[in-house]
Amino acid sequence: MAESSSNNGGTDQVLVEKTGSVRIFILNRPKLLNALSAQMISRLLELFHASEGDSNVKMIVLKGNGRAFCAGGDAAAVFHNIRQGNWKWGADFIREQYTLDYVVATYSKPQVSILNGIVMGGGLGLSVHGRFRVATEKTVCAMPETALGLFPDVGASYFYPRLPGFFGEYAGLTGARLDGAEMLACGLATHFVPSERLPFLGQALAKVNTSDPDVISAIINRFSDVPKLKAGSPYHKMKIIDRCFSRRTIEEIISSLETEALNNKDDWICSTIQSLKKASPTSLKISLRSIREGRLQGIGSCLIREYRVSCHVFRGEFSKDFFEGCRAIVIDKDRNPKWEPSRLELIRDDDVDRYFSKMDDEDWEDLKLPERSNLPPYAIAKL
Repeated sequence: MAESSSNNGGTDQVLVEKTGSVRIFILNRPKLLNALSAQMISRLLELFHASEGDSNVKMIVLKGNGRAFCAGGDAAAVFHNIRQGNWKWGADFIREQYTLDYVVATYSKPQVSILNGIVMGGGLGLSVHGRFRVATEKTVCAMPETALGLFPDVGASYFYPRLPGFFGEYAGLTGARLDGAEMLACGLATHFVPSERLPFLGQALAKVNTSDPDVISAIINRFSDVPKLKAGSPYHKMKIIDRCFSRRTIEEIISSLETEALNNKDDWICSTIQSLKKASPTSLKISLRSIREGRLQGIGSCLIREYRVSCHVFRGEFSKDFFEGCRAIVIDKDRNPKWEPSRLELIRDDDVDRYFSKMDDEDWEDLKLPERSNLPPYAIAKL
């Protein structure tokens, strides 16, 4: 049965279906590609907590209504509030969002996310931290944050460095779009199910009466395929990615890609260089450092660090690239941002350091994550 489950004046941004021991949460802002509003985030937190405390619930299924799973956090809402002088609204928004991502990452019951369509930014935070992620031939996945004057957050500094080789640095810095087959190959997805089989998968999952991840995985496997990677897939370029994206600085990454381009007439290398040169220089420097630090940290430490960086980005003391990126990509859509500083060499190491420090604001405090208990082994491993 579908329940009306919203705390947003009757417009149901999260729908709930209860079938036996399974709770299905449906993101329901299809015209906005299920972009996460503050109301959706607080409602999801409420639902996840209630289901975790209910011994009758064995499993969560998360999916999106329409052609997207979730296109990320509502950047336009954050932009408008901060532009009116209220950067703390943005801080409150991501505090709730990162708390939700942490709950998902440390959830005591399996979560199956059905990624049938667009999954970007905050949509990855909601799904990749969960136990099972089902991609399809319709899946389009990206974290385009560096083109927006942001950086890959929502715990991406935890999951990107854990992808094979330096593929996470590649995906995070360039904002590369990956399809379902690529998500499966690199580990962002755990299964690939052709979209025509999703109704049958849904029927099978609705009958689940266990939290045993092996049983649930076996059910999803019955409907799964191993898709072929397309000929031009970046996943076929792992040798070049590892050679170039393992470099210590953004400048060295770009210069090693330019060397590869001299020896190798490959459109993919040229478009990768272009993506990096179009991105915010400040964002690139912050993003590389964040992903590198995340290699050695648990999910909680990654989210706490990302919260600090996001607060500095929203406050805009060193660079206002987030406002310019939002203006150019989301608001005016001229796709021609004017970054400031405009070049990598104008950004010093201590400028980058500032983003990783505590805010000098007496009302500000570090992200405080909730205590978690009864964690399954795969969640404990993330801490």
